[in-house]
Amino acid sequence: MQKVLAYPLTVLYFIFFGLTLVIFHPIQWFSLNVFGYQAHKITVDWLQFWLMRCLNILGTRFTFTNPYKIDTDQPLIIVANHQSMYDISPIMWYMRKHHPKFIAKQELGKGIPSVSYNLRHGGSALIDRKNPRQSLPAIIKFAEYIEENKRAAVIFPEGTRSKTGIPKPFQTKGLELLIKKIPSATIVPISINNSWKMLRYGKFPMGIGNHLTFTVHQPIKIATFANKEDLIPLIEKVISSNIHP
Repeated sequence: MQKVLAYPLTVLYFIFFGLTLVIFHPIQWFSLNVFGYQAHKITVDWLQFWLMRCLNILGTRFTFTNPYKIDTDQPLIIVANHQSMYDISPIMWYMRKHHPKFIAKQELGKGIPSVSYNLRHGGSALIDRKNPRQSLPAIIKFAEYIEENKRAAVIFPEGTRSKTGIPKPFQTKGLELLIKKIPSATIVPISINNSWKMLRYGKFPMGIGNHLTFTVHQPIKIATFANKEDLIPLIEKVISSNIHP
């Protein structure tokens, strides 16, 4: 019965999702080109808010637990497991004061209203995963931008999304490079649960009535961690041990 109900709700969701992207696209362009970065950022923040409200149509609920007061006058490296595209908006909204930026595959940089424009102009990095000669310099440039401007780099070290919620082993090269190139950063581990259930039936219909949870763990200042080689395994263990498929 739940799957039957999911069909009309998914259609309704896609209508509002598409409208939200189309409406915010010219607003983004105007904000950036007329008022600059800060106005564009506010527009993108509210885009995430309304994308989350679209998901409420499917009965989706969000809980973002962050008991830590994280200073905004420092760069961050936000590290999380990856279960679906629905991981992104809550991180961008609830961590918005830290200016989250993403490393995304270059295919996302064109063709998607609002999303592609923000990836191209909002400070994120677009990389060709199959071409290290392009991706490595792009990540280094991205890391320098994060370090200089005290933004937050968001990385999903699993590489690809877990379709079952079971975490995949970290692919460490990208994270190692960020740690090396953003030495003043604080690492913020986040465990994401139940996002994969949004696609439990595939892309259509979508899963309904899901409670997505985001748990922020103890931040770690890179500069205070003596043995950098043990840092990534520690982060992976903290994140993975708090995932409940």
